[in-house]
Amino acid sequence: MTSDVNPVSQQPPLRQAQTALTEQRIIAAATDLFLTDGYVATTLEAVAKRAQVGARTVYVRFGTKAALFKRVVDVAIVGDTQPVDVLGRDWVQAALTAPTVAERIAAHAAADRQIMARTGALFAVAQQAAAVEPLIAGFWQQGREQSRHAHDVFWTRMADDGLLDPGVDLDWLIDTSSILAAAETYLLVTRMLGWDLDAYQEWLATTGIRFATRAGGPTVPGPAPPPG
Repeated sequence: MTSDVNPVSQQPPLRQAQTALTEQRIIAAATDLFLTDGYVATTLEAVAKRAQVGARTVYVRFGTKAALFKRVVDVAIVGDTQPVDVLGRDWVQAALTAPTVAERIAAHAAADRQIMARTGALFAVAQQAAAVEPLIAGFWQQGREQSRHAHDVFWTRMADDGLLDPGVDLDWLIDTSSILAAAETYLLVTRMLGWDLDAYQEWLATTGIRFATRAGGPTVPGPAPPPG
């Protein structure tokens, strides 16, 4: 899922407020239904009924169930419907501007924890939906790309600010940390290891520190010596 889809409205202020309130009701209703009934069983009509709005309102605003689900996930990622993407949020800016490596990594791990606290259960629904809905599969891939971009910004800023060893393999660092913080990884460690959010955050922070101090990239063995 993407994280930069809260558009700035051109409507008059009163109309904006009414539209925002209606959208919030629809998103809250849709979130409840997607989590309790799953993606396949949830219908736009059921969402409209739960939100106490006309079905036409939901269709006009979102068009398709896939588009509504995407919006639900995107809002959960950032925490509200304001037109500010993940990188512009205060809790991510702290990870980009803190004075030390330890503080940046701790803030980054806290940001990842915050996202998973709001969105982890929805990611589980999305993972299942992606197997049967091509649009959701496409949104899932967009989310991977957005996540990698965020890690690119984080580690590149760290390098530009002189907080990483100049010899660091930045591409390896970005790729590896992107995999560790991926939604699939969160779902795996919670299901396989039974981790809670505290354990997940501590793991990200500890691993991030190790990466920052030893991120030379993978060790590739040299050629075997010739037979004697």
